Amino acid sequence: RDLCIDQAVVFIEDAMQYRSISHRMDAGSMRLYRCYYSNACQRILNFTIFSILALAFTESPCSLTKTADVRYRSLHWEPPCGLTEGIEGLCLLVFMTDVSVKCFLVGRAQFQRNVWLLAYVAVLAVSVVDWTVSLCLLCQERLRIRRLLRPFFLLQNSSMMKKTLKCIRWSLPEMASVGLLLVVHLCLFTIFGTLLFTVGEEDEHEKKERLTYFQNLLDAFTSLLVLLTTANNPDVMIPAYSENRAYAIFFIVFTLIGSLFLMNLLTAIIYNQFRGYLMKSLQTSLFRRRLGTRAAYEVLLLTGGFPSHRVGVMPQDFLQVLEKAQLSSSQKQAVMEKVRSLDGVLLSADEFQKIFSEVDRGVVREHPPRPCYRSPLLQSAQFLFGHRYFDYLGNCITLANLVSICVFLVLDEDVAPSDRDNFVLGVLNCVFIMYYLLELLLKVFALGPWGYLSYPENLFDGLVTLALLVLEILMLAVYGFPYRGWYPEMRGLLSLWDMMRLVNILIVFRFLRIIPNMKLMAVVASTILGLVQNLRAFGGILVGCCVPSLAHDNGSAPCGSFEQLEYWANNFDDFAAALITLWNVMVVNNWQVFLEAYERYAGRWSLVYFVLWWLVSSVIWVNLFLALLLENFLYRWDPRSHERHLSGMQLTAELIFRDILEEPKEEELMHRLRNHPHVRLCR
Repeated sequence: RDLCIDQAVVFIEDAMQYRSISHRMDAGSMRLYRCYYSNACQRILNFTIFSILALAFTESPCSLTKTADVRYRSLHWEPPCGLTEGIEGLCLLVFMTDVSVKCFLVGRAQFQRNVWLLAYVAVLAVSVVDWTVSLCLLCQERLRIRRLLRPFFLLQNSSMMKKTLKCIRWSLPEMASVGLLLVVHLCLFTIFGTLLFTVGEEDEHEKKERLTYFQNLLDAFTSLLVLLTTANNPDVMIPAYSENRAYAIFFIVFTLIGSLFLMNLLTAIIYNQFRGYLMKSLQTSLFRRRLGTRAAYEVLLLTGGFPSHRVGVMPQDFLQVLEKAQLSSSQKQAVMEKVRSLDGVLLSADEFQKIFSEVDRGVVREHPPRPCYRSPLLQSAQFLFGHRYFDYLGNCITLANLVSICVFLVLDEDVAPSDRDNFVLGVLNCVFIMYYLLELLLKVFALGPWGYLSYPENLFDGLVTLALLVLEILMLAVYGFPYRGWYPEMRGLLSLWDMMRLVNILIVFRFLRIIPNMKLMAVVASTILGLVQNLRAFGGILVGCCVPSLAHDNGSAPCGSFEQLEYWANNFDDFAAALITLWNVMVVNNWQVFLEAYERYAGRWSLVYFVLWWLVSSVIWVNLFLALLLENFLYRWDPRSHERHLSGMQLTAELIFRDILEEPKEEELMHRLRNHPHVRLCR
């Protein structure tokens, strides 16, 4: 009986986390399994992954400098040999323990068929060998292969990231067809443009066009590739267009076909493939949940001995399993309330499965009861200050505060900070902050302390108000009360102007409290917050390349060049600078400046690197993000979703597609249970 209860606990935990149930199920293995998936062990593993990825910022070349600009940057701090290697060694030891436990739990046969576990072992082996070589060479080696493999540790620990990677892999054939059309489009217009702008007669504008953008086939191809992203429009067209209007047709037709048709077609294909493959992956997740709960049902039938002739599971056995299972409090409460409502009736397989539909629904969050006041006057005040119109009044006051700040910013835009008279703005800020404090106290009076804190918007509002109050008290304590011509000398760490700026920034930040009161804005904001919960699938550290440092040139530079624009902070001298540089290239605004500069300093092969980065980040990654954004927004815009939010549902990728996923068939579930490699589950 105890073994069956423990097995049911593990199966239910697997179902709730969408994990496979194909692992060892003896008593010792289950203790190890539950210990491995406990919150403490998973936090240690997540911290280890974070630590080994964060090492890139402290390893040589170190990113711990104030600026990345080569003109002002101080010398890099070089960590002593063995410091970062010691931390990395501990991380690798944790990963070796992790993969060893996983391999033992799934068994040899499952391990040999699991591609991710095999890749995990291979990556660990290469990393350990490379780490050993570093220590043997006293950290003087130039190439560290293990740095390129570190993102794998993040990838293999996230099922959603694996699904996203598979989605990209399955989307490649369809994307390749449109990509081929893009290449043909670029090549044809490259040849056509090179021939069109060939210098024949001495025409200054055509010569300028050819020498600037169409000097040779590679330059012409690069210029048109950048034009595909509209980053160099209309610069690439102006020299020829200034000479003859007809030349604009070439660039307009190229942009229409490439940017408006082919690029948007590529976005549509990526969105369609993402949605289709993600649905297949989520169908698999749903199957795992149903399989885990059905396996728990089958072992609970055996609690009375084997063979079992019961027609259902006893609720008290089910409650005992739920008590031991590691579930969130809301999940456990929802299921246990449903089971207790059955009054001891035996649960059939269908009823057992239906109970777990309450897991996604969660529990309606109830706010604590309001305080009870006997005095009619206090009751009237409680009704008044607890009404939503009191919130609207607070929003209007905050808006007035924001408008006053904007007015003074406009009036003082041409006045130096030392010549400004901050008397009026200082007095207004004091008055507004006193009102914010009074509003907070009145809401606590109306709702009670715990009732006030039960609303997220009140929690945000209260924290900002307290920060404003503390900052205002500090400013008055250091610089005194406002007066005409109020601008004393700097005292302490912050000047009066710096303190005023902090106060104004917090007031602007506090204005976000209006979001929950505006339906359309609340939908957009909730969409963004929902994306944050699912962005781990698109996360990970992006590895930069080893590009030589761009040396500062004090000579004259042409207008619009890397040097003239002073882009010196965009380099690959350390990991943090490389991330920012790649981010700026991904945005594709002025990315032709990066292409031209790195081609001059690092060679033409740098063009291949940047173009590949643009394809991966801007074309694939951003479009996948757009697909998730659309699904998230459309789900929240659906009127049916409001009922789900009122029921406490947490928005996940599984929930977005739940209405269109198919329930697994009984035959499929029983077939998988009969073939479980480690335990006999079916009667």
